[in-house]
Amino acid sequence: MAYHKVLGFDKEPFSTSPDPEFMHLTREHEVALTNILIELRLRRGLMVIFGDIGTGKTTLSRKLIQELRQRHDILFHMILNPSFETEEQFLSSVIRNFNIPHNVHSAAGAGEIMDLRDSVEKFLIHKTVYEKKTVVLIIDEAQKLNENILEALRLFLNFETNEYKLIQVVLLGQMELYPKVASMANFMDRISFKYTLHPLTFENTKAMIEFRMKKATDNPVPRVFLDEAIEEVYTVTGGYPRKINMLCHQILKELVVENQKIADRVFVKGVLDRQYGMRQSTGDEILQTSITNSGHSLIG
Repeated sequence: MAYHKVLGFDKEPFSTSPDPEFMHLTREHEVALTNILIELRLRRGLMVIFGDIGTGKTTLSRKLIQELRQRHDILFHMILNPSFETEEQFLSSVIRNFNIPHNVHSAAGAGEIMDLRDSVEKFLIHKTVYEKKTVVLIIDEAQKLNENILEALRLFLNFETNEYKLIQVVLLGQMELYPKVASMANFMDRISFKYTLHPLTFENTKAMIEFRMKKATDNPVPRVFLDEAIEEVYTVTGGYPRKINMLCHQILKELVVENQKIADRVFVKGVLDRQYGMRQSTGDEILQTSITNSGHSLIG
């Protein structure tokens, strides 16, 4: 029997997979998602979400995709690892993933790049002007974008009618993305909405834990965490959602192993001590320790 079923859950409450059904929308996440959807509806062009590792950017992107899938007038594609070295690689990826017709007319080089841009523009005109679709490109881990690709995105935003942009771009990246875009005045000027996600407060940490446990069962939610346990989880994780999920997952497993039903502060400290051997270290040091045997990282 799966460990979570022993505790009375139908599903794993604290999976680190970015399942939108398990995303607890804090006020910050609601503001970000609502504004992105408004900007997309108005076809304003460029939206950028900043946030440290583990603040919920990827899960927010999955929630956005869930919303977009309900709209038949939207075409979208998401790039998960934008480690493109050249503009040609980036444009080829966009053409391939949006199934854009393209015939190579020029040899590799500047002529080929112009052909790629022309193919993208023709596609966008056809889809947005004639078919009345909204085309959305979502890029996660956008801090990996180099200056050449950011410039290519800026050129995308030159594709427009008198009323709207032909392509909508949503970037989600770690805080090192900010100085990259800030150094490009022509790029910053085109951002219609930018927002920074922060770690959770204690109240939001508690609400997130309770929300995820409720989503994991159709029965009354088992009382697993005392408030003092949640306080310890918050102190150790600093309110970072990914760290919270990793630690709570470990606590639930330890409850099963120890044949316990409820975690208090002492139990949480014991989990930290047994798993990481760093009870006396700071929470940030503990949560940056990799679980190397399983191939997972508490901050990855």
